[in-house]
Amino acid sequence: MPKTLQSWIADAPVLQCGSAALRRTYLKSLTDLAALRFYPEVVDHGSLPAGGLPLFMALFGRDSIIASYQALPFQPELARTTLRVLAARQSTEDDPFRDQEPGKILHELRFGELVHFGERPESPYFGAADTTPLFLVLLDEYERWTGDADLVSELEPSARAALAWIDRHGDRDGDGYVEYERRNEQNGLENQCWKDSPNSIVHPDGTLASLPRATCEIQGYVYDAKLRSARLARECWNDATLARALEDSALQLRDAFNRDYWMADQAYAALALDGEKRQVTTIASNAGHLLWSGILDTDHAAAVAERLMRGDLFSGWGVRTLARGQAPYNPICYHTGTVWPHDNSLIAAGMRRYGNDDAACAIVVAQLEAAAYFNHRLPEVFAGYDRQFTGSPVEYPTACSPQAMASGAPLLLIRVALGLEPRAAALRSNPLSNIATVEGMRLTGISR
Repeated sequence: MPKTLQSWIADAPVLQCGSAALRRTYLKSLTDLAALRFYPEVVDHGSLPAGGLPLFMALFGRDSIIASYQALPFQPELARTTLRVLAARQSTEDDPFRDQEPGKILHELRFGELVHFGERPESPYFGAADTTPLFLVLLDEYERWTGDADLVSELEPSARAALAWIDRHGDRDGDGYVEYERRNEQNGLENQCWKDSPNSIVHPDGTLASLPRATCEIQGYVYDAKLRSARLARECWNDATLARALEDSALQLRDAFNRDYWMADQAYAALALDGEKRQVTTIASNAGHLLWSGILDTDHAAAVAERLMRGDLFSGWGVRTLARGQAPYNPICYHTGTVWPHDNSLIAAGMRRYGNDDAACAIVVAQLEAAAYFNHRLPEVFAGYDRQFTGSPVEYPTACSPQAMASGAPLLLIRVALGLEPRAAALRSNPLSNIATVEGMRLTGISR
């Protein structure tokens, strides 16, 4: 490794707090992200995070983007390399076997026997509908934290190609929403959102939603990506016309989304629209990502935040992927009842965005308390059993540990707790006032 673990830790901010457990979790997160680093050949310097150990020591677009976003205030190198590598591997072709279209950001890059003998799509594989807007979200967030306008200028062609993919290929039928349906019907991924297991996007009775599917969180990512890209167009690319067009498109998407996805009878956002444009009315954690992206109207956001914290979704250790009591619910099924740390970190960030500080505090504390039971390393996923029933979080038997997005989760949760936001050349801190009332959670700040 060009950079030792000691220098990697020394480059990160110092966390000052009254909790020895939190300090250990912070150090463990930094150490695990160091362990997951690899140095791709397509860039000269810098590392990016692999998906996770032991199963996913490879480049995963979504995982690397989200982990890099989580780690930005602490280790911006990961975001810089991730952006450059994904831009270098961005699709310029149309290939149904790899679910590939021009401008799309890859899902995974693997090598080995399964790829060589055609048992898996030839690498890289592009079967993800969310990586492309998330790439744009990370590009803007990176510039906000680092001021590195040179990289934004360097990647302008890639960003424009990503925006073109969203409107030309991501929106398959021209209705304004990004849908997915695999083109590789032999062994491509059926679900191309972050919940990419086959049974994750289901109606409340357990039947699979018809294809193509437009999951709610992807629409939020697209909304956020267009607004962020508008800022970059105006401030970095000197293209006011593009900026205005992107802002208009984002506002149209927001208006349509709050109409088409809102379930008035449940005061919650639908999980998805199915192939017939019917709402998939399952109560799932995906709606929490809408708080992070900012697409929800204020009154809708308040209702979603309240619903996420009810006992059928909030286990006491975090928000479940699916509400307890619905037919598909299973507390030890990968995406239909478990608790995912990265999912919760984004939800907590969204809570703060809309001013739901009590709920944000509850998630921050629950997740950091759970980390102590896993030797201060949050795993990829753990079981969704009620806290009052088990007394401690229950392991998921095949969870990656460490896993990039889970390793980054405590870093984003600390950012949420301290209210860290870049403002031009300054750093603003607005700590959760109620975090100080939690035993051992007195955060005094971050310093370099």
